[in-house]
Amino acid sequence: MTSSNDDAATDVLIREVDDDLRQENLEKLWKKYGALIIGGALAVVLAVAGAQAWRTWQHNQGLQSSVRFNEANQMLDGADKAKGLEALQGLADAGTSGYRVLSEMKLAQVKLAAGDAAGAAALYDRIAATSEVEGLYRDMAVLKSAYLKIETADAALVEKSVTPLAVEASPWRHSAREVLALLALRAGDRDKALELLRKVADDVAAPTGIRGRAAELLAALESAAKG
Repeated sequence: MTSSNDDAATDVLIREVDDDLRQENLEKLWKKYGALIIGGALAVVLAVAGAQAWRTWQHNQGLQSSVRFNEANQMLDGADKAKGLEALQGLADAGTSGYRVLSEMKLAQVKLAAGDAAGAAALYDRIAATSEVEGLYRDMAVLKSAYLKIETADAALVEKSVTPLAVEASPWRHSAREVLALLALRAGDRDKALELLRKVADDVAAPTGIRGRAAELLAALESAAKG
């Protein structure tokens, strides 16, 4: 056999040995780790299936809560207010997260309409203190509670709860400043009230209603100061 033939034969033999070794190693690896590999693959499949099932369940629960919320409101608007309140309370206790908040806010509105401002404020305070509720809605609840407490609660505590919402970056700054201005008037601090009201009245980004109230109160205070 020539040298070139020897080299070719050697190359073939080496490849065959390599292939055998790779096959042998694969078989050893499979025997050793096959169960883990299968288990891992199954875990991935189950995780994907579980996530899809969870999303489907959440969607269905949200639809059910939506239907129940609308039915409760219809009962409140009709003749069966007691059942409407019971349905809302059920949602507030066990509905999906968004509808729990909506139901509690609706219950607070019902209490306020019935003259129970303290009960409404207590519900808003509970929403504001619930960490699972989105920050935007917690802040809204803080302000709704503050409006109800301006004349009755500890002014320092109300001011403390609202002040963080009066900064420029806050979407609730206009309402927060209005509350703080009213608290300042309650405390007899007319200058502070005027400063806060001017900020609201001069802010073109402020909602029309709040801006209009601030302008009217500002004009009334300035007119009274002139005598």
